[in-house]
Amino acid sequence: MIIGKKEQERLEREQCAQISLLCRQKLMGYAESFEELGKSFRQEIQITGEDRQNILEKCMLWQSRQIMGDHLQEVARIMERVAGEELGYCPLEEKKRKSLVQALKSEGIIARDLCYVEKDGSSSGTEAGISMTLSTEKRHYKAAQVADMLTVLLGKKLQVSSGSPYLVEQEPHCFLFTEEPKYIALTGVSRAVKEGEKVSGDQYATMESEKGKLILLLSDGTGSGEDASRGSGRVMDLMEKMLEAGFGTEASVNLLNSALYAQNEEDDHPTIDLCSLDLYTGECEICKVGGVATFWKTSGRVLCVGGESLPLGIFQKVQIERQMCQIQPGDLLVMMTDGVLDMMEDGEERMAQVLEGLQEQNPQEIAEKILSYAICASEGRIRDDMTVFVLCLWENT
Repeated sequence: MIIGKKEQERLEREQCAQISLLCRQKLMGYAESFEELGKSFRQEIQITGEDRQNILEKCMLWQSRQIMGDHLQEVARIMERVAGEELGYCPLEEKKRKSLVQALKSEGIIARDLCYVEKDGSSSGTEAGISMTLSTEKRHYKAAQVADMLTVLLGKKLQVSSGSPYLVEQEPHCFLFTEEPKYIALTGVSRAVKEGEKVSGDQYATMESEKGKLILLLSDGTGSGEDASRGSGRVMDLMEKMLEAGFGTEASVNLLNSALYAQNEEDDHPTIDLCSLDLYTGECEICKVGGVATFWKTSGRVLCVGGESLPLGIFQKVQIERQMCQIQPGDLLVMMTDGVLDMMEDGEERMAQVLEGLQEQNPQEIAEKILSYAICASEGRIRDDMTVFVLCLWENT
């Protein structure tokens, strides 16, 4: 029996749907197991007796079980969220598909399995993109170069998804190209190491997600030098891994705090500053544990966010300072470690005045100018590690 092309495509779609359904069912099964395991950790325990030490130990055990139960249930929620994500695949119109295949082939790029992808549940509503399997005949191409070609061919700004391979090579790989976000963010960093030390105890990082979010991380280790650098470096590494795995901001911070608290290290209490910016909407989440204030300059005014919580690992239950704000084009976000503000008298107030007077728009120049000002305020002395992390938002034109 000979099957027509359309019938073959229908059968392939049904097969993909069946595989997707099986994967979802497996994930939901795993999620249910983690949910039940989390509940078992959260069961009440009887605390009786007159021995104060025994009662204290049981109370601490109960608190630890509560926190572990929370973490396991968070894993269950991540699995449920992933299983609930709906992906819609729709083949390109035949005329458009042939045009793209031919145009890419003229550049030595072989394109197959072209289809539209629509993903519900993203912050931008429905995140549309184009998925295709690409390979080359001879030379390699950067995936970003292909995105530029598709932008010209389709008349809409496209970018390669952060989860796609960097290069198009002779071996076929699947690539996803999504519409560019409404905003672009530029960052700048300026740092100084404490006098007498070789390395900084401050660590910073940036992350990009497939859903158009840019995440800035900043951590200040306890003290200075190599020990402080190891402490803050471990915090950054764990935070990045948890956020990449799908943990929410608060869940990541709570899990990280539990790990540090369990170590019971008296001299290892790093801070964590996190800024998560949605480049499609401009919505920004600022989350702080132990760090000094973050400064937000908008419409010429400077607002201070946070700066009053304790560092990680001191208490079993962490205090998180969290604020949502709507960032506009031309706004600045300035994160810094305490070594910068401590150099100034009335640190927060003085820093706000400095930022109000700034005319520069380049985030790197701003970071360098702020650091230079702080060093001058301390008469040229660098008494602690200093890091200034600046973000500026612009419309993507």
